[in-house]
Amino acid sequence: MEAPEMINAGELVLKRWEPEWAAEAAAAVQESLPELKPFLPWAKDGYGLAESLSFIQMSVDNWAAGTEFNYAIFTTVGDLVGSIGLMTRMGPGTLEIGYWMRTPWAGRGYMTAAVSVLTRVALTLPGVERVAIRYDAANKASAAVAAKAGFVEVDHVERIPEAPGETPVLVTAERRS
Repeated sequence: MEAPEMINAGELVLKRWEPEWAAEAAAAVQESLPELKPFLPWAKDGYGLAESLSFIQMSVDNWAAGTEFNYAIFTTVGDLVGSIGLMTRMGPGTLEIGYWMRTPWAGRGYMTAAVSVLTRVALTLPGVERVAIRYDAANKASAAVAAKAGFVEVDHVERIPEAPGETPVLVTAERRS
């Protein structure tokens, strides 16, 4: 499977992650920690350039392996506003979308637009029958993005929370081709 390296989404552009964006990505995470830390175990106070470079290298490696396709989200004027990715970890026929938004750009509909366009692209890839989003039951922002992008809740499973704001309930929402 090969996802496109760049996707135009109106006011946004999704681009395959590149190492030269690591410092800006680290700054974006640091700036957004109050919103990210409750639901993302990797979002920690010490997140910096080394962690950002590690994520980008992992993204490059997983892209080459065809198991994960991570994108930086930019405005058309070049502001880095978040990250979004497609992951194969849910098994054949399914791609999972994960995402986070940089705090100053939250609430503008950018993530809903990014999820919508990436879902449309994902559903055109060979063998993909559904796209799923999994989020904690307490994560109202992720739930709202999924609903606005046309995803429908299909499952709730019990799990052990890994981040401080998580509950034991993981929600799965999906869109099908």
